[in-house]
Amino acid sequence: MVMKFERIFMDLMIIIFFILSVVFVFWYVFGNSPSFVEAVLVMVLGLLIVNTTKVSVLESRFNNLERSHLRLSNDFRGYVRKI
Repeated sequence: MVMKFERIFMDLMIIIFFILSVVFVFWYVFGNSPSFVEAVLVMVLGLLIVNTTKVSVLESRFNNLERSHLRLSNDFRGYVRKI
């Protein structure tokens, strides 16, 4: 449940930063806007959130794989001891 909420929250943050970066880019292009550095900063923050989300997903998948490998090795060790 917590993982699902965290995933929804991260997806929402990605969407918000994406929309915000598009708004800042258009605002910069059409003038009377924040500086170029501020527009790029918003895009970088959005990309940072995206990468953090992907890394956390990969980390959880790796942890599941590691647990699966440990269970398999324990089962194999038990099988070898029976022989």
